[in-house]
Amino acid sequence: MNALFQTIHHSLLNWVSRAIDLLPALLFAFVVLLLTRYSVKLVKRLIKASSERFLHNTSLQLLLVQLSSVAVWVVGILIACTLVFPSLRLGDIIGLLGLSSVAVGFAFQDIFKNFLAGILLLLNEPFRVGDQVIINDFEGTVESITIRSTQIRTYQDEQIVIPNAIVFTNPVHVLTRYPSRRTDLTIGLSYDTPLPKARQVLLGAIADIEGIMPNPAAEVDVIGFGESSIDFVVRYWTLPQKAQVRQIQSQVVLALKQVCDEAGFNIPFPIRTLHFPNQSSDDGNSLIPVKQNSSDRHA
Repeated sequence: MNALFQTIHHSLLNWVSRAIDLLPALLFAFVVLLLTRYSVKLVKRLIKASSERFLHNTSLQLLLVQLSSVAVWVVGILIACTLVFPSLRLGDIIGLLGLSSVAVGFAFQDIFKNFLAGILLLLNEPFRVGDQVIINDFEGTVESITIRSTQIRTYQDEQIVIPNAIVFTNPVHVLTRYPSRRTDLTIGLSYDTPLPKARQVLLGAIADIEGIMPNPAAEVDVIGFGESSIDFVVRYWTLPQKAQVRQIQSQVVLALKQVCDEAGFNIPFPIRTLHFPNQSSDDGNSLIPVKQNSSDRHA
């Protein structure tokens, strides 16, 4: 029993002695990591200022800043490791990474996918910071593109963080890619409406609305025969931002309704006839017609 206690005591003394010997190295490694943290901020500022001066591509600027911060962290961590373990050399680290690359690849495959997808997104630049996009079921304004994820701000002021692998492998609807955006608004008028006059009246209704672009010019087309109306589509171009599109569409609807009332054009309600069995009839086969108006056609 005494031999066991002596062995445990001897082992504890060895561990304490090693910890004391490693304490200065651990302190130096901690200082190196702190310096690395502040160095990252300094390097990011320098790279950002230089890239803004020589590069006009915002995505490439972000990529250089993020890669430089990763590189500084890698160098700082390697220096800290060599301080704690002086016998550890660069060749040993490379060999260790080579041996563990398969295990690390399986463990961090999602991180690597997002990392590579982020680099490709920043290089290809399918959209930029400030663009309004639709990704899967999420719609909003792109706030930042990092190496790991893309952050968008919804119109309800909610932040959505989407991994770059999802962004890269799914369709992305960029609403503000071009300087203008077309809106198609359908309106149905009754069958007794004079079509040429109706086209001119509808076109004149939106001619003076502020925010509608003169080029390309607005259009009004007759698109077909509806169930209870002749259908028109009013096409016009505005700035591509969502708020602009929504506000002008509201003005167009009000203007179209007003000119239709002034010109005496009828926007009809579809009429449906429903038949129900007459339960009070002796044979049970009589039908009672019931007319129902549904207001599912509006400007």
